[in-house]
Amino acid sequence: MKSIDIKGTARKDTGKKGTREVRNAGSVPCNLYGSKKDEKGNVIATPFSVTNEGLRNLIYTPHIYTVNLDIDGQVCKAIMKEIQFHPVKDNVLHVDFYQIEENQPIVMEVPVQLEGLAEGVRAGGKLQLQVRKLKVKATYDKIPERLVVNVSNLGLGKTIKVGELAFEGLEILNAKETVVCAVKLTRAAMGAAAKNN
Repeated sequence: MKSIDIKGTARKDTGKKGTREVRNAGSVPCNLYGSKKDEKGNVIATPFSVTNEGLRNLIYTPHIYTVNLDIDGQVCKAIMKEIQFHPVKDNVLHVDFYQIEENQPIVMEVPVQLEGLAEGVRAGGKLQLQVRKLKVKATYDKIPERLVVNVSNLGLGKTIKVGELAFEGLEILNAKETVVCAVKLTRAAMGAAAKNN
């Protein structure tokens, strides 16, 4: 998985007024969750901000990244956990990051990439990707940039479900019955099948 460098600035005022000031200055309020815990064992969030420009390459991309996060000189590895957009303007309102440790499994959504020419497509069917990303659990070094699914043997009217997939070192968290891709019958394929009968 590729990595990206992001510089953040710690923020002291985490109330509504402080958050508004951060946004008015062209930055995005963020939180980092990770290894810091209070005396009750609850995870402590580290509040910081990043410029809109600094987040652009992480958010507006089909790729997934680990983040080398530098908050005022304190550097750690993290992943983007959650992002909140404005419902109307579509600008970024808030981002949560999660600190990752070497041997600790994390959960991430990874893009699916279909590979090969399906038998059903050769027979006139249409290949459809039903799920663009799958949720996986693994240590960050085992998470690939994309999950490659070979569809060469997929016939007309057939599907590939999550339960049929296996990737080394990864646990797929989506329901086993979830359809990842399918070859749908087209009118042309139905016509060809009718002629052959």
